[in-house]
Amino acid sequence: MSTKTKKPRTPKMSKSAARAEGATKTDRLRKAALAEIKNRLDGKSATLVRSKAAKPPKAAKAPKPAKEAKPKRVSALDAAAQVLAASEVPMRAKEMIAQMEAKGLWKSPGGKTPEATLYAAIIREIAAKGTAARFKKHERGVFVAGKGA
Repeated sequence: MSTKTKKPRTPKMSKSAARAEGATKTDRLRKAALAEIKNRLDGKSATLVRSKAAKPPKAAKAPKPAKEAKPKRVSALDAAAQVLAASEVPMRAKEMIAQMEAKGLWKSPGGKTPEATLYAAIIREIAAKGTAARFKKHERGVFVAGKGA
């Protein structure tokens, strides 16, 4: 035999009897929980309203003075277009880099192969703009000023 004791059964009410009696236990619990939530929300909203009303309005900030505009740095591609436009002979990318640095138009920021970067940029511009590009390919690795220069 088991040593467990059985709980006495509570008599079940029919639905109609429960309706007649009023609310069931779960209905009463639901109503109590909703009332508690409502009270909490009302309390919070009241404190929020009070805290907003208690703060004084912010004073308008004084406008910041405008910074002086620094002169824009010339890109390697723009400087190369200037060098080629001034030159009468076709040039390679390495020669253009040397001319740009000699004239003070552009200085390499410390890259190891600025000529390769310039060459790639020139090729991209020719491919994108076609005949309107500032550069024209003279022969392999050599460029002249184009119509857009």
